[in-house]
Amino acid sequence: MRILIVTDAWPPQVNGVVRTLQTVGAELRKRGHEIHYITPEGRKTWAVPSYKEIELSLVGAKTIGAEIDAIAPDAIHIATEGPLGWAARRACARRNFQFSTSFHTRFAEYAHARVPVPGVSQFFWSVLKSFHKPAGSVMTPSLTISKLLETKGFKNVKTWTRGVDHAVFKLLPRTYFDLPRPIIALSGRVIVDKNIEAFLKLKLPGTKVIIGDGPDRATIQAKYPDAVFTGYLFEGAYAQALSSADCFVFPSLTDTFGLVMIEAMACGTPVAAFNVSSPIDVIEEGITGSMDADLGEAIKRALLLDRDKVHAAAQKFTWGRTAEMFAGWLIPIAPGKTIAPETASPLVHRR
Repeated sequence: MRILIVTDAWPPQVNGVVRTLQTVGAELRKRGHEIHYITPEGRKTWAVPSYKEIELSLVGAKTIGAEIDAIAPDAIHIATEGPLGWAARRACARRNFQFSTSFHTRFAEYAHARVPVPGVSQFFWSVLKSFHKPAGSVMTPSLTISKLLETKGFKNVKTWTRGVDHAVFKLLPRTYFDLPRPIIALSGRVIVDKNIEAFLKLKLPGTKVIIGDGPDRATIQAKYPDAVFTGYLFEGAYAQALSSADCFVFPSLTDTFGLVMIEAMACGTPVAAFNVSSPIDVIEEGITGSMDADLGEAIKRALLLDRDKVHAAAQKFTWGRTAEMFAGWLIPIAPGKTIAPETASPLVHRR
């Protein structure tokens, strides 16, 4: 099957959306599918104000439509609600092509966090609902987010989980950091939206480590000089850092999944988080981590967990399963086209 994925999120961006789309594409190619991408790569881009890591490409529906016609896909997946996503959506509408979408980011909550004025959240939810309305399926990372979207009036919502590369993220020598223990680590974009300060404000023994970078790093690092900021780490070094931590903290209140949680778990490191959507879909309380309205209490309990059991429980998250679920939720672009039956995996959980 020839599959086209349209995404505004692409390297050099470093985030879970990029990692998911790249890895799922590679897994589908292993299964004999032909995968194409329309991304900002090779196009003129503009950095998002106050977030220079994210560069977007402003391309019209006519240009994207010509690219779609040249690829002639059997199925189109529009992964992001950015300029390329909107252009692809318009191009599909003009051709009467069906398509699927995915919901990765709770922009409404992020917008409200940055601009806390009445009506901002409702406005963005209405925009997001409008974007996804024509989709034959709207893929979301967790059951909790699926239910949230349904309460907001979204249709055709499907749960599409995430995976881990277990050849990279595994039990490794815990020697990456030479710091006082316990080492409590956090990984991700360093922005206020991630609620990082809820972790940094806590009075804890040992060392707090922040793995990652972002537009708010300088401000936050200056405010919390006792924390260790490593910047971005990749592949083997990143896995070694996760393995070397005694506990991994996920303080976000708005993420839709939190790929970093299962990567830490695959390395045997228990996760501590607030008891909110995303963690409650990922963490097995008392086995792979702990959740609490008091993040400090969650960390204390997580530090007591058996690392071998954490590692073992994380083995169920695989990219192969994620790719098969993705293929199972794709929509043929036209009534005359069909999705190859081998893509409908028995591992797919249909709702």
